[in-house]
Amino acid sequence: MSDKMKQSHGSFNLPNHWRLQNAKARFSELVRRAKSEGPQHVSVHGRDEVVVISEEEYQRLQGGMTGQALIDAMQASPYRELELEPQRMPMPVRDVEQL
Repeated sequence: MSDKMKQSHGSFNLPNHWRLQNAKARFSELVRRAKSEGPQHVSVHGRDEVVVISEEEYQRLQGGMTGQALIDAMQASPYRELELEPQRMPMPVRDVEQL
């Protein structure tokens, strides 16, 4: 890798790897590259410590928290037309005191 390429990534001869000091100094570029090129690794004292990813990638990894996976699974079920009636257990009712 050329010196220019090393310098542009602030890396240890690896693409998408940054030394912490370079990541801090060029944070805007780090964020832009995370969005356009994928995960960006940041090292501290020569060890990879964190990875910067785009919000879109983060949401994908989190599963979107929309419940869509559950909806899709239920709709794909061969038992999707089955109607369930929950069993209700009689519960004691407490008296209410009037003031």
